[in-house]
Amino acid sequence: MEHNATIHATHDHYDPIASKLGMWLFIFTEILLFGALFIVYSVYRYRHPVEFHLANQELNVTIGFINTVILLISSATVAMSITAMQKGDKKMTIIFLVITLLLAFVFLVNKYFEWGAKIHHGIYPGSEFLLSLSHGDILFFGLYFFMTGLHAVHIIVGMALLIWVLVRVKQDRINKDKYAFLENGGLYWHLVDLIWIFLFPLFYLIH
Repeated sequence: MEHNATIHATHDHYDPIASKLGMWLFIFTEILLFGALFIVYSVYRYRHPVEFHLANQELNVTIGFINTVILLISSATVAMSITAMQKGDKKMTIIFLVITLLLAFVFLVNKYFEWGAKIHHGIYPGSEFLLSLSHGDILFFGLYFFMTGLHAVHIIVGMALLIWVLVRVKQDRINKDKYAFLENGGLYWHLVDLIWIFLFPLFYLIH
């Protein structure tokens, strides 16, 4: 009986500080990854300013702007889900998480159509059309597809994480007294938004 009680106590162990620390360390590694990619982008843009300027004009600023607004709103809704949980409002926590997930899905749909248009016109890594262009064009679109694609993967991972959090909220495994996992999900989602805040001007706005 004592052995079972020990196992149960271990299973219910809850350390929000360690959990948050682990998430912050993970976020730090992600920042290093994208920071390195931003440096690579800056170096190539410095070496090929004209080609990057012309290639930049092929991107759809409107879709990029809409996706930026979508992610900013999703950052607000995930933050509101945490506030709702702190107040013990399970229903509103679930609603805000669902809204966040819907916004993330809309972002991916927009990205799908944006990528689809580029691919339809033969602009994608390794295509004959792209390889016929200048080295600067190849570098720009190579970085565009890789970096926005990597960001899209992070969006999908973030959605999976928030769905897992949502399930735990419904099961009352995340509640007013134990919501570190929800906060970690929110931190990861803010990271995804922050990365896009840098990607949007780099690829769509800076001429």
